[in-house]
Amino acid sequence: MTTTPFTDRITGRTGFSRRRMLGAALAAGVAVPLGVARPAWAAATAPGPAQLTLPVPTGPYPVGTAALHLVDVSRPDPVAGPGQHRELMAGVWYPARDTGRYPQAPWMPAGALQALLTSAGFKADAMVAPLTAGHEGAPVRRTGRGLPVVVYSHGAHSHRADHTVMVQELASHGYVVVTVDHTHDAFSEFPDNRVVVPLRDPKYALGPADFAADIRFVLDCIEDLDAGRNPDAAQRPLPDGLCGALDLHRIGMFGWSKGGTATARLMVEDRRVRAGLSLDGPMLPAITADLDRPFMMMTAQFTRAGEPAVAEFWSHLRGWRLNVQADGAIHSSYGDNQVLIPQLAKAVGMSDEELRGWIGTLDPARAVRIQQAYPLAFFDRHLQHRRGQLLDGPSPAFPEVKFLP
Repeated sequence: MTTTPFTDRITGRTGFSRRRMLGAALAAGVAVPLGVARPAWAAATAPGPAQLTLPVPTGPYPVGTAALHLVDVSRPDPVAGPGQHRELMAGVWYPARDTGRYPQAPWMPAGALQALLTSAGFKADAMVAPLTAGHEGAPVRRTGRGLPVVVYSHGAHSHRADHTVMVQELASHGYVVVTVDHTHDAFSEFPDNRVVVPLRDPKYALGPADFAADIRFVLDCIEDLDAGRNPDAAQRPLPDGLCGALDLHRIGMFGWSKGGTATARLMVEDRRVRAGLSLDGPMLPAITADLDRPFMMMTAQFTRAGEPAVAEFWSHLRGWRLNVQADGAIHSSYGDNQVLIPQLAKAVGMSDEELRGWIGTLDPARAVRIQQAYPLAFFDRHLQHRRGQLLDGPSPAFPEVKFLP
């Protein structure tokens, strides 16, 4: 297990974890670096827990979701103790049918959300998790062919819900999306109500190679699903129609920050992934091997001009490649922060300047449309062979998105 610490390198130049910042925001306040006074509005108490919302996906299909508890018996877990193996929580999102009697899933499980908030020093009951578009356990909408698969890897000290806007958008357009909590670098909750949090001890720090190893195991579990085997550790029932519904020849992957770097590393090592998308991945440690399959980068802070490792990786892309960047975007702009933080800004009286410090100057509504449109266009082109025009060059529909040569 690599012990390369990535927290400071990928969470921004303030030295303060974006995940802790998100937790504070969700608690109707802002956490700031230790030793710096909190603004007055951050201490304000709301009359009750805040109820946030997520945008509705634009696709033609309702969305289903299910959680999987996975155990990789090939890898020991030194944190858990002797004889213990690496455990992961994963979510499966998919086009569904007959969703009416299936409840909508929350953005995060209650225990994991409370841990996220508590880690930032705020009350554990400060908010109610937004409801997603996913209906828990709804049957899968089957088509005449297998459904394309996309795997998601989160950033440092984050969680698998961090890009739900993108995930449910892809599912609503016919993709099966598998999201993964990288245990010990995530806020995660297991079926027995155990809650694990990111470890701060450098001895157990996880790097992109560890994330990639998790995803390789998840790809094995996806193969099990397609073969009709249930990979859940407790054999909990799967949604009707999930087994055998996948197209293993059309697998993609995307990730944010460290997860974007893990996407690149995995594609170099594992040809099962046919197309990859990085959301502002720093590409550290440097990736020096050639990659011959389609890869797209949505950059913000970690640009080719500002980060030599990103430029190095770009130079090794031998297949289809594209680098876009939205004006005003910061490191977390391509994720759910852009949806959730502005809602809380109004509730707590955050100034426009303070809000820009959280989400940059990219308009939140425009950021949502970018999140919904560009990843979908990428995977449609390279997994579904649907040739739209959005990725051919600058679009008048998205004037803020620049194509970097």
